[in-house]
Amino acid sequence: MSTTTMASARQHETHSLLVGYLCWLFGFLGMHRFYYGKQVTGTIWFFTGGLLLVGWIVDLFLIPRMLDQAERRYVAGQTDYSVAWLLLVYLGLFGVHRFYLGKWVTGLLWLVSGGLLGVGWLYDLWTLNEQVSDVNSQGIVR
Repeated sequence: MSTTTMASARQHETHSLLVGYLCWLFGFLGMHRFYYGKQVTGTIWFFTGGLLLVGWIVDLFLIPRMLDQAERRYVAGQTDYSVAWLLLVYLGLFGVHRFYLGKWVTGLLWLVSGGLLGVGWLYDLWTLNEQVSDVNSQGIVR
């Protein structure tokens, strides 16, 4: 394998290993699993404290595999998954991640309703990767 091929094989286009590990710090709430598109187990981690912290510790070693799976599953493009996720986690109740995706109407709705009283924020935990992937596959320029 050439040096160029090896370098491009290590470059990740959709999700970040660093952001995955930063989310793992709150992994007992499943944030890293949501980030990598594992909504069902993310929800289980959310309600069980990372399977009573045991699953959370095991995930420390599984994150590179989750990253590879996310890379194969989602569409790369102009919209950055990590930026969208950071906006959702820290400013999601204000709809900032929706503005970033070009969804102005729902962004305003989230802004005035506190992310639809938190229910919309939870919905976006489940669907944000697909939303970003859809925007990237449509080639929408913000």
